[in-house]
Amino acid sequence: MSRPRPLVPRGDPADTVRVVGEFGVIARVLARSGTAAAADVGPGDDAAVVRTPDQRVVVTTDVLVEGRHFRRDWSSAEDVGHKAAAANLADVAAMGGRTTALVVGLACPADTPTSWLEGVATGLADECAPLGAAVVGGDTVAAAPDSAGVVLSVTALGDLAGRAPVLRSGARPGHVIALAGRLGWSAAGLAVLRRGFSSPLAVVAAHRRPTPPYAAGPAAADAGATAMCDVSDGLLADAEHIASASGVVLDLDRAALAQACLEPVGPLQQVGSALGVDPMAWVLTGGEDHALLATFPRKVPLPEGWTAIGVVRQGKPGPGVRVDGVAAADALLSVGAEKAGHVHFG
Repeated sequence: MSRPRPLVPRGDPADTVRVVGEFGVIARVLARSGTAAAADVGPGDDAAVVRTPDQRVVVTTDVLVEGRHFRRDWSSAEDVGHKAAAANLADVAAMGGRTTALVVGLACPADTPTSWLEGVATGLADECAPLGAAVVGGDTVAAAPDSAGVVLSVTALGDLAGRAPVLRSGARPGHVIALAGRLGWSAAGLAVLRRGFSSPLAVVAAHRRPTPPYAAGPAAADAGATAMCDVSDGLLADAEHIASASGVVLDLDRAALAQACLEPVGPLQQVGSALGVDPMAWVLTGGEDHALLATFPRKVPLPEGWTAIGVVRQGKPGPGVRVDGVAAADALLSVGAEKAGHVHFG
């Protein structure tokens, strides 16, 4: 494994937010923001106007804080933009929708290079473009004088195209648990970066720029998915949300998970071997890959890209998550993990 090169832009010290000013920054950022197909009025007025042919709007917000969600010496500005967009686009997909527009709130120190903000705008635009979405507005503000970090708040608007939203509360005993996307890659990449390395590149890139299966969400809704969520904090942690909302037990099949996430042998096993970590720990608890987890009636053929990884069972003695019938806490011990996933304010 190789050491990372610093990714913080040097830039022109005179070309900062303080020097360029709020409206100069906004103009530069908007020049890179692209165009939202559903927007009747884009950036430049007091508010944007976005068409809602479905007459319903899916809305979600994610906040990225420098030092907690990203580091500028680990990720480029474009990486941060991609990551910020992906977290929101995946949430819309998990409802069975497609993102139509983003609005972005930014707080940053006055000495932030404008070139870095332009890079974030480019990353946001590039992540959204395949869906026909774009940034249509937002706000910028100076961070507190004693703050050294950037805070990026992204709100996504989405369209259900006539579908019923897929909630977390529809799982029933006998339903099949299925996964779309990959698990553990971002966590493995974070583990590599924390130890001062930058390879294998595949897992580091996965941490910097997740690749959620956006199309799998609407496809699952069309196929009859009964419950769905985005895996942002870890499989066990997010499966617990479905289990609790539905009053059931989600019993995951470890062998099916291994086949879906660890075969053929690849970067997760390579990193696990180098760091002395069971890669299944990253599969069960790693967040920020933004895979999609859903349940389907047993007789429903799974859409392309979805893989069965377990079965929904009666919520007795109470709702929760198991792995091969074993309580999640014991499953964690078996792979050397301490917690089921990311815990906010923990």
